[in-house]
Amino acid sequence: MNLTPGEIARYQRHLSLAGFGAEAQMKLKNARVLVIGAGGLGSPALLYLAAAGVGRIVIIDPDRVEVSNLQRQVLYTEADAGLPKVEAAARRLRAMNPFVEVVTHAERFTRNNALALLADVDVVIDGSDNFATRYLVNDACVLTNRPLVYGAIHGFEGQVSVFNWRGGPTYRCLFAEPPEAGAVPNCAEAGVLGVLPGLVGTMQACETIKLITGIGEPLSGRLWLWNALTMTSETLKLVADPKSREIRELPPEGYGAVCAVEAPVPETDVLALREAMENVGRKRPQLVDVRESWEREQGAILPSLHVPLGELESGDATSALRGLDPAGETIVYCASGRRSLRGASLLRERYGFHAAVSLHGGYKAWAASAAPIES
Repeated sequence: MNLTPGEIARYQRHLSLAGFGAEAQMKLKNARVLVIGAGGLGSPALLYLAAAGVGRIVIIDPDRVEVSNLQRQVLYTEADAGLPKVEAAARRLRAMNPFVEVVTHAERFTRNNALALLADVDVVIDGSDNFATRYLVNDACVLTNRPLVYGAIHGFEGQVSVFNWRGGPTYRCLFAEPPEAGAVPNCAEAGVLGVLPGLVGTMQACETIKLITGIGEPLSGRLWLWNALTMTSETLKLVADPKSREIRELPPEGYGAVCAVEAPVPETDVLALREAMENVGRKRPQLVDVRESWEREQGAILPSLHVPLGELESGDATSALRGLDPAGETIVYCASGRRSLRGASLLRERYGFHAAVSLHGGYKAWAASAAPIES
């Protein structure tokens, strides 16, 4: 298969690049890459893979575009809000480069489809945002002997590596087991600097191009770390652990049991909360809002006491909680019900609120259920 005149015109800067040339461009044209997740990491990776001329790009993502995505997911515009991400992404990539084939799967990457998806690609890019998917992707790559280009972000920091490349380390060599449930917040809860996934996702695209074309030295056996606040980076050496390859099959129960966020404290739902607040024959529960101030300004369940989660974690919230009864019914809420699990646990363990519970679904579920009740 040769390059067409249109492709020669498009890729001429690659073709004239010493050490790259037509041979490397043909390898890109014949390559097949699976990108898992079309979000913050997947957006820049997909843009540069398509621009570079990767012949077949497969995208899997079950989500739809939300306005809150646009701060970092540069594939999309306001007009895409509400559309499946894979649909909006494919339209953008095809418009950018008509010479690439884009295949979409508007579904979650699971045990049932993992091996089939990997069987027909050369390289896998993990742009997921949860540990269940990361461990599943890693194990599927080990079973199918596919190189995995890993990227992750948290707050102001990012990291990139190449796993399962020619006997090199796997993701389990870096993190043998998933972290304790709920120990690491996702981007929706902890926030992320918008440019950070742009840089990390671009690095993933760069590593993918290197793997396909054979140029340079891949990040196999090395973990690249970058701090956006200090503009510093370092590269750590990784050692392969033979035990990380002792994978014979994907577990029948999947990875949800070990990676999902499990509630360390009891939860209540918005229906029960609303009934408690509307029942004139009983004392209203005490509500504690652990969100940030800017979130509370957008709406709140009233009356409630505002004590950001950071204050609870620092141990400086004793005075703020002084007006509440530690023995009283206490319900903790956040935006979606994740931080409130941690908040309720802290209230129980550090501040003596032994009956504190978390509001499942948080303020979003409350706002969706009906108009808020105010004092």
